[in-house]
Amino acid sequence: MARAWCRAVYPATATSMTRTEFEALLLRLARRLAAALHAEPFDPAPGRAVGEELVAAHCTAPESLPGTLGVLDAHLASCPADPAGPPARETPAAQTRHRSARLQHAVAEGFARALQERTRCEQEALSRAALTAQTEIAHALHESETRFRAVFKGARLGIGIADMDGNILDINSALARMFGGSEHARSRNVLDWTHPEDPTEVWRLQRELMRGEREHYQVEKPYNRTDGTVLWTNLTVSLLRDAEGEPRYMLAMLEDVSERRLLNLRLRYQATHDALTELPNRSLFFERLEQALAPGSGCSRIGLCYLDLDGFKAVNDSLGHAVGDQLLLAVAERLRSCAAGPGQMLARIGGDEFVALVINPPTPAAVTALAERALAALTAPVSVGGRELLVRASIGIVEGPTEVLTSAEVLRSADITMYRAKAEGGNRYALADADADARAISRHYLTHHLPAALKGCEFFIEYQPLIKMEDGSLEGAEALVRWSHPRHGVLGPDRFIPLAEHTGLIVPLGHWVLKEAVRQACEWQLMGVGGLRPLRVNVNLSPRQLHHPDLVEDTVAVLEEAGLPPSSLCLEVTETAMIQADEHELKPLRQLSDLGVGIALDDFGTGYSNLANLRRLPANTLKLDRSFTEGLQHDPADPVDLKIVEGIVSLAHTLKLSVTVEGVETSVQAQQLRELGCDSAQGWYYARPGPPERLPEAV
Repeated sequence: MARAWCRAVYPATATSMTRTEFEALLLRLARRLAAALHAEPFDPAPGRAVGEELVAAHCTAPESLPGTLGVLDAHLASCPADPAGPPARETPAAQTRHRSARLQHAVAEGFARALQERTRCEQEALSRAALTAQTEIAHALHESETRFRAVFKGARLGIGIADMDGNILDINSALARMFGGSEHARSRNVLDWTHPEDPTEVWRLQRELMRGEREHYQVEKPYNRTDGTVLWTNLTVSLLRDAEGEPRYMLAMLEDVSERRLLNLRLRYQATHDALTELPNRSLFFERLEQALAPGSGCSRIGLCYLDLDGFKAVNDSLGHAVGDQLLLAVAERLRSCAAGPGQMLARIGGDEFVALVINPPTPAAVTALAERALAALTAPVSVGGRELLVRASIGIVEGPTEVLTSAEVLRSADITMYRAKAEGGNRYALADADADARAISRHYLTHHLPAALKGCEFFIEYQPLIKMEDGSLEGAEALVRWSHPRHGVLGPDRFIPLAEHTGLIVPLGHWVLKEAVRQACEWQLMGVGGLRPLRVNVNLSPRQLHHPDLVEDTVAVLEEAGLPPSSLCLEVTETAMIQADEHELKPLRQLSDLGVGIALDDFGTGYSNLANLRRLPANTLKLDRSFTEGLQHDPADPVDLKIVEGIVSLAHTLKLSVTVEGVETSVQAQQLRELGCDSAQGWYYARPGPPERLPEAV
């Protein structure tokens, strides 16, 4: 890269260094850029320092900066980290390109700043020379005039002199070339050089200077050329006073920065737009969102549609990222037309995530209509590489007044709402709801604190008695885990078990519950709770635990460590989890059953299982869901429920399965179930879940 860099810029460089010395300098700068490219964390600051060193090395010819950026654009992203330094972490190609672009921008910025500083120094030197020439006229008019003219005519900057009324008196050849002819520049008054893109303060500063209230000012100002193009300049205007200190002339110095401005615009475009779809990226989206939400922006309401493609990962995994990119291009093109109205902006902020921002929507329905247009635009299949791909999307919609919203809250609410739309089946939109957002945030909070809760012993177990219906004696107890949360109080399993299952923490949590329940069962047996018949403890087994490879080994180790017979443990597996398991997944349960561990089919009747499948399942107990027995709570009992329960009990006994009933709440219900032949039961009629020391009271 250093050699290519040297070839590009050395011929135009006004330096005293030899080519070898200059190439050595560029090699050092190239290594510095490569190190910055791979540094963690990434910081583009070294790029600015490289730009400053190029100016210091007199690489200031017009073609030096474009040549430098061309070499960096071609070679920098492929440069490895310094082999003598520590090994760099592998960086994704897209991130490397993004870093390379930012380093190029930094080089251009450092180059521009250093060149501007040097120019400013030149300008100040010119100003001082001009002032000196004016004040020494009386003493050395000829010498000062000669010196000033040499500077005036030979300067690379455009220089013009005007009187205090703004009439242009003289310009140098550099300024004439900038404007395309001396006559065009000489025939104007400085107050006529207006442009629609002038900075708001430029003419205020000019009038202050013309009144003698200001000595100089500097701005970036555009001018119209004779050929219709726009000349962008770095303009410095200074006031020249006579020997008595009275304002006499205005000296203007103009540096042509048109190419530099175009380069900066190109680099900004690359930094704020997605390389694949050319849509605004996350950075530009947040910039516009922050502007809309800022006080005094003139925006009173905003609407936001957060769109995520359903099943896009499957396309990437099965058809490859090239097909995925083509699909994203097609989706972006369709969505672009849906958000092309005034005050609307479409951006791509992630892999398959798009967001449409609506500034001052006339009504909330206008934002909903945009979401409907987006879904309709994606209805037709997308043709990619000879395949017809069906595209579906989920959209979260947020709409509201700007004074009560922040950018983080808007995007968080839209993200939560979008995932709610996905959970409802996808291919739809959902409207933001404060209560739903609060529940999602609460779930996230609980999920985040689950590991610390398990480590901090915030979980505890309550036990609900299992009663033998034949004689009302205590048969065992079901272990039910609770979370004593320091902020939310005691939480039931419905609040955290799904979160633990989703994160995988259910495995260590389930192991702790099993170990604690087995230890407690041993303690009860030593106390003689349950009489001569050994007390059994039931422990729930989650679907993720069922698939854990060490299930059998861990269970046997817990039993042996505590000294509890396998027959005193019953593992409860939901009907849905058990019927969805294949023979390989059922094998651990069969092994545990062969060892004497009881296996209960929990929540029977909720999983739509084929009754014939019961014969293949390694269960010895069927736990009937409470929904079948609610009709038996009153006298007379619901005849339909009565027949259903009677049939299930008869089938279970035929298959040599014992029947346990959940949710027994009345004596009438208990009597009916006893007469139907149920073997055991649990419910509030007998006892509510409680601490282990209360279990003997249930006898």
